[in-house]
Amino acid sequence: MMRGTVRLDGHLDDSAWAAADSIDGLRQREPREGDPGSERTVVKVLRDTAALYVGLRAYDRDPSGIVATQFRRDAALDVNDNIGFAIDSYDDQRTTFGFATNPNGMMWDGQFSGSFDWNVNWNAIWNVAVSRDSLGWTAEFRIPFRSLRFHDGRDVVFGFNVRRYIRRRDEEDLWQSWLRNQGVERLQFEGDLVIADTLARGLDVELRPNAIFKYALPEYDSTGALSANAVASIKIGLDAKLAVSPTMTADLTANADFAEVEADSQVINLTRFPIFFPEKREFFLESSQLFTFGTTAPARTQLFYSRRIGLTDSGVAVPILLGTRVYGNVGDWTVGALATKTGDPDNAIDAVVRVKRNVLARSYLGAIATLRTGPGVAGEQTAAGFDADFPLVVRGKNLEPKFWIAGTQQPGIPGTPIAWRAYLDYPNDIWDNFIALYRVERGFDPTLGFVLRDGIHETNGHSVWMPRPAHGNIRNFDFQFLEWDIIAGDSGSLSNTADWQFAHFAVRPFGLQLQSGDRFSVDITRDLDAPDGAFIIVDSSTIAAGRYWWTRGSVAAEFSPGRVVSGTLGASWGGFYDGTATTLAASVAWRSGGHFMLGGDITVSDVHLPGGDFTAVLSALRLEYDVNTRLSLLGFAQHSNEAQRADFQFRLHWIPVIGDDVYLVWNSGYTTYRLAPWRFPASNSLSHQLNGALVLKVSHRIPL
Repeated sequence: MMRGTVRLDGHLDDSAWAAADSIDGLRQREPREGDPGSERTVVKVLRDTAALYVGLRAYDRDPSGIVATQFRRDAALDVNDNIGFAIDSYDDQRTTFGFATNPNGMMWDGQFSGSFDWNVNWNAIWNVAVSRDSLGWTAEFRIPFRSLRFHDGRDVVFGFNVRRYIRRRDEEDLWQSWLRNQGVERLQFEGDLVIADTLARGLDVELRPNAIFKYALPEYDSTGALSANAVASIKIGLDAKLAVSPTMTADLTANADFAEVEADSQVINLTRFPIFFPEKREFFLESSQLFTFGTTAPARTQLFYSRRIGLTDSGVAVPILLGTRVYGNVGDWTVGALATKTGDPDNAIDAVVRVKRNVLARSYLGAIATLRTGPGVAGEQTAAGFDADFPLVVRGKNLEPKFWIAGTQQPGIPGTPIAWRAYLDYPNDIWDNFIALYRVERGFDPTLGFVLRDGIHETNGHSVWMPRPAHGNIRNFDFQFLEWDIIAGDSGSLSNTADWQFAHFAVRPFGLQLQSGDRFSVDITRDLDAPDGAFIIVDSSTIAAGRYWWTRGSVAAEFSPGRVVSGTLGASWGGFYDGTATTLAASVAWRSGGHFMLGGDITVSDVHLPGGDFTAVLSALRLEYDVNTRLSLLGFAQHSNEAQRADFQFRLHWIPVIGDDVYLVWNSGYTTYRLAPWRFPASNSLSHQLNGALVLKVSHRIPL
């Protein structure tokens, strides 16, 4: 790789670029595996003493067809044309950092560490400039070495790959790993980027002091009675990041406040089990994949669920007085430790330690331990577990066996209840198969984790066939022969239907994806639930104890997000316990050719039961206006007739320079209870909010 001086302006006209080596010849992964990209892409890489420069020239014979509507950082990437690259700076084929942009210069970055989910909440310090012309568009990236993690030395090798996406054709082009059973996440097929010089990250330090100014309005209950007075406050906090070694990083947060966090989405819960809400606070999100342990998709059992720290079950914030985290690589070990101290009314010390040992080419053996203690906690509450993951490639096909086992100890619960899961995954083009066995003993309760239900045996899996026609507008069909999920109790057997507490079977007799990205499907499901006690679903509608089987049908359509107007439509109908239910769901998003996006969602469930009928309606409205890639306004409104409240959030985010942030946030909620004297949307309700606060947060990055 050559050294050179670059002016970051989105034009590859500096003399250093002219002398730099280049690669092209990206190949299609979709829609025509192995064919040259339909449009030429040229890649150049340079470096100076402080940063890596990547220049990407995306030629396009029809520039009018380029789709570019996103501006906000980390917005949905494949809504637009985009181009980017992945840097495996450890060169371990297990972790990588991704950087991408679109023709507007939107910044997207993420961490990937062994699963198929990118952690897009990782925000590094880097920059990009773009330009457009009659031949296409160009992106010029600057990635400081201090934003990466790597081993010091000479002739340092980074794993490297380049990906381009052309929205109007739903086309994915890659430099390496372009087979359909591969992709940019299959790091064993990445290319190499050799830095033929001495490279050192240095022990850099970064401070981010922040100030939060908050005015909380008086709060009223649904009858209009005052429940809390107005409060104004000022809070000073500090975040710090230290490179304790070239491959290890330490984070610190003091007097943390997460005023910029988006509101939780309301849901209609027609089950008797808790809802899993995703983490949205930045301190817990960066490198969060390292602490993942258990079954997370869908959320069933997790030994560490960071929302247990600093948030009550109802989502009310508890002050985090101090938090620290250390993570990174030490030889063949990946290690991470996190600890926090919370204030009133929690008064707890929470800690988690995670280690992984690299084995074989991409596999690992791992362990985790959690602890919750402190003056506000009844005794020490602990959990620990072991896991093993072996992602293999056998004759060009992906095959992944995985196993985990964990135990918990709680005051008042005898012994050490355990949980375990073993699965085998075969995620490939044409065929996608999966099977798992699962056990959670009664009393298994990781207080820093999440458990959907305990005292069960479970098996689940699926078998899906996705053939591809040779020609035409259909990219692939989608036939699901069977999806199943069966749960039996502690004393029951999965092989005896009489012991089943829950069962779900689904087939998809027809589904397809078009070359445009549009999708359609038809599904039939057969369900069982056997509650051992009565429970209330909505209002006073009650399901009695018993054993219920029912059958449902559903249809769904998803329209490509590359369209000016996109969205989804879905309907399901049929039995529901000892009654019937019909659900209609729709979402729509309109993206102008410029800076504005407007979207909405609505779900209507009409349920008829012997214990009472009800219609649950959940609606949401989203708007976004992006002045540029550094200044955006987000608005979010939602209403649930079950919760009988309407909630609003408006968030202005300004990035004066990369690394600094200014947030202005307004949150408010109002009752829609029909007998309330201050019922929203009456004008007098605006002065009798259930909650309301105006928050200004300013943070400034100080590199040392």
